[in-house]
Amino acid sequence: MIDDKDAVGQSPVRDDWVPKAAYLDPAFAKLEADRMWAKVWQIACREEELPKVGSFVTVDVAEESFLIVRSDEGRLLAFHNVCQHRGRRLVDEVAGRALQFTCGFHAWQYNLDGTNRRVPDLEDWGGKLDLCDLGLKPLKLDTWGGFIFVNMDLDAAPLSEFLGKAGEMLGPFEFEHMRYRWYKSARMNVNWKVAIEAFDEGYHVQGTHPQALQIMDDPTLSVAHGPHAMFYQPAIPSRGVGQPSARTNLPPTDDVRPGLVRYVEEFEADLKGLFCDRHPAATKRLMTEVDPGVSYFEALGAMVGFWRDAALEAGAGWPANLTAEHVGAAGTDWHVFPNFVTLMTPDSAICYRVRPDGVNPESCFFDMWALQRYAPGGEPPLERQFFDYWRDHDDWGQVYCQDFGNMESVHKGMKSRGFEGSRTSPKQELPISNLHRAIYDYLQK
Repeated sequence: MIDDKDAVGQSPVRDDWVPKAAYLDPAFAKLEADRMWAKVWQIACREEELPKVGSFVTVDVAEESFLIVRSDEGRLLAFHNVCQHRGRRLVDEVAGRALQFTCGFHAWQYNLDGTNRRVPDLEDWGGKLDLCDLGLKPLKLDTWGGFIFVNMDLDAAPLSEFLGKAGEMLGPFEFEHMRYRWYKSARMNVNWKVAIEAFDEGYHVQGTHPQALQIMDDPTLSVAHGPHAMFYQPAIPSRGVGQPSARTNLPPTDDVRPGLVRYVEEFEADLKGLFCDRHPAATKRLMTEVDPGVSYFEALGAMVGFWRDAALEAGAGWPANLTAEHVGAAGTDWHVFPNFVTLMTPDSAICYRVRPDGVNPESCFFDMWALQRYAPGGEPPLERQFFDYWRDHDDWGQVYCQDFGNMESVHKGMKSRGFEGSRTSPKQELPISNLHRAIYDYLQK
């Protein structure tokens, strides 16, 4: 436990060890809020959520609330979502459109550019209140891949520098041309790191999702890139997707086509994300247009080519500079520090963002976004679904129910006097230890 929040000390994190205080200690959660969340670039929303002048979105992170708005000039701006009069949260709605923002307490008003518009009974202050000094406090804002990032530290390094290798490897997937397929959020009774770490590694597949071993092999390796990290399936010894895992003791199939079709169909039916809704039908072309004797990698190439055909036929476009070599090098899963994970295909992605619920180390908000490319204007209307408890929703699918159940059991189990810390795999779970190492870097500043 951290007894002195001003004396963090040297990081105890190793590639194979993360102490449990980082998940359970209220003082640690408060330090994260003060020294990490207040200084780091983080995703607030996506650009398509702000289509018109006056469109706004609010997002809560730890003890802060942010207001992102498309201003009168059409610029994107971000502010602390708090009235400068008595500290009331200025905007209560999650999203909407406004001509100006009016505080619900004493009706102070603000323009879309954050300047103060009106103070009722201004004369009460006897000329000592200058409206020019009463604007909303700004945040630093930048965009990448259609995502709007904000930072409370106005002196922070540029977003491009922060993203580094993650931006370089994910950029060619053209997230900016994807749109929401669906958007779900739920409160989880776990620490935010427990939640995000459930999607940081593939090592858990054989224990959590045994049904998936019939249609995919699961060996993975992981790599850290500064504060960010990723994992991938190595060509050897992995049999790849569409094949039974070696753990099942089943032999690999000579004809790889049916397994690929089944893999895409089953995961699309269960997740309704990661793959796009065009992929199952496109993948079935393997059975009629590809020879049964093709190699695994030839079948993969043909499958992605059929996805491309389907995307272009639908008018959705296709990434201009995304090569097969780059798709392979980008791997399976990226954790963009601190709280964003994505798994992507050339024309779709599943994204997870986790936000601490105040400074309560035992609660967080888990946001899930399925993205895909659509023809311009062809995307479905955005509906944000929120569940105060994840079990209030009955359409997560089998895989996510397995993951969410594990999260709760992990958080509860960590409280045991018989548990001191996580023994993370230095090969398969490096994104987890790397996350904690990066957090300690912020806490020591």
